[in-house]
Amino acid sequence: MIGKAQGAPISITGVGAYVPDRVLTNDELSTLVDTSDEWIMERTGIRERRIAAPEQALTDLALPAAQAALAQAGVEGKDLDLLLCATVTPDMMFPTSSALLADTLGARDAAAYDLLAGCTGFMYALAQAYGMMAAGLAERALVVGGDVLSRILDWSDRSTLVLFGDGAGAVVLEKVEKPGFLGFELGADGAGGIHLSLPGSGSRSMEEATGNGYVHMNGREVFKFATRVLVSSAEAVLERCGAAVADVDVYIPHQANVRILDYAVQKLGIHSPPGKRADSGLRRPEARHPAGAHDR
Repeated sequence: MIGKAQGAPISITGVGAYVPDRVLTNDELSTLVDTSDEWIMERTGIRERRIAAPEQALTDLALPAAQAALAQAGVEGKDLDLLLCATVTPDMMFPTSSALLADTLGARDAAAYDLLAGCTGFMYALAQAYGMMAAGLAERALVVGGDVLSRILDWSDRSTLVLFGDGAGAVVLEKVEKPGFLGFELGADGAGGIHLSLPGSGSRSMEEATGNGYVHMNGREVFKFATRVLVSSAEAVLERCGAAVADVDVYIPHQANVRILDYAVQKLGIHSPPGKRADSGLRRPEARHPAGAHDR
């Protein structure tokens, strides 16, 4: 699905993020599984990730992110009429994390629901919030994306343990005078679900040992899919919006593997002239964002 934005301009007016205090480094991971800082850096570019405390759930990470976004936008919770929370690790299935956040933030009149779309959840939520606002169903929205992925990892599985972490981000959407969103491109590939899944997490009975409630990933296949789709999606939405790569000042993919990022940057022809950057942030020691969380 691809579409060009229509109607009154809508844009992000506030941004917030939160990560837990605990930093889990590659060196520490090497004491848990057969890996090393050199092995992880070479294959992913990740130096460290954040891990939630035992008493922290998704809404404990999402709330400060939401509050920061509201503060930056100069908006109070009571002013919201839509709240979307994209996550695969809610506090519980119901009440939804979005409903819990709306109550805490004082958004008494807001429609609130969780959205489950895996890694693309935040983008889906952003597009849905835009669509509802463009249609006149909402005037002001809060979109939250976050996960506590450390709770669904097999801590003896090197292939997933090195990639994911915990954290949350949030944005406020409002109508603006200046140009806002230009367009969206969304997609899904259920046939590839076998390569990245969480068996045993839903209503389908899993008798075999793989249905253990932990993330299962075929890294090679996921890599092939991501390198293809990061490029094709960017090209498609740029074409639909009548723009070119040269018009882009900042490219922010949701991806925790620096090899995939480097490939996408090369294929798209993104360069770094003065005033522009092609930098993943993963290589820098001070980049302490969780590798597996949404919305950076």
